[in-house]
Amino acid sequence: MAYTVKELAKISGVSVRTLHWYDEVGLLKPAYHGSNGYRYYEEEQLLILQQILFFRELGFELKQIRKVLGRTDFDKMVALISHSQVLKKNIEQTRKLIKTIDKTIEHLKGTKKMKEKEMFSGFSKEQQAEYERQIIKRFGDQGKAHIEESKQNAKKWSKADEENLKKEFVDICKELTRLLEQNFKVSTTEVQDVIRRHHVWLSKWWIPTKESYAGHGQFIVDSDLRKAYEAYQPRLPEFIAEAIQVFADKELK
Repeated sequence: MAYTVKELAKISGVSVRTLHWYDEVGLLKPAYHGSNGYRYYEEEQLLILQQILFFRELGFELKQIRKVLGRTDFDKMVALISHSQVLKKNIEQTRKLIKTIDKTIEHLKGTKKMKEKEMFSGFSKEQQAEYERQIIKRFGDQGKAHIEESKQNAKKWSKADEENLKKEFVDICKELTRLLEQNFKVSTTEVQDVIRRHHVWLSKWWIPTKESYAGHGQFIVDSDLRKAYEAYQPRLPEFIAEAIQVFADKELK
């Protein structure tokens, strides 16, 4: 069975724009073009897209994914086994974090006292370091500057400031999810008003320019950062990236 771009976008959760872009950069070519000029995808392309999503979920950048999938010795079965092993490791990490959360709840309720060391069980310094590495690899000296600026700004925040920033992020994601699920276009006033809030929110860490804000939108799609948005809606990373691009083009210099 062959699928058009719109049909594939619907069943995979990957936006039409992203699928077009994957074609342009040679990451996922359609099986063929119809006489009507439409792209058509068959099972082989669906399996390749699945691999792209697996690798992306595991934190690979698109350049790395294209390089891996382009290898003549690439083996889907071996890759799937590897994905399974990594995800099982991630599940174990998640279980540790859930256990820490449950213990903290009991501690706050006063039902079971928690040792100080237990409060930090399951957190990974390596994961934060990897996230920073991805930023520096992609944005170079500009990325380093943003990281340093963010760290310096964070030192000035009170506990109340941190809680307000967390709440604002949640509110932004929930509102964008609502608009996405109601089929609002990224260019609408409703969506762009929320993106303006996102830009202001991000500016608490570092001041995004037209170029860096658009780049941040694509970084949400390509990096581990997408998980923070996917927690609200699987298609939210692509949706906010497209909306950020519109905002950057129209509002920023």
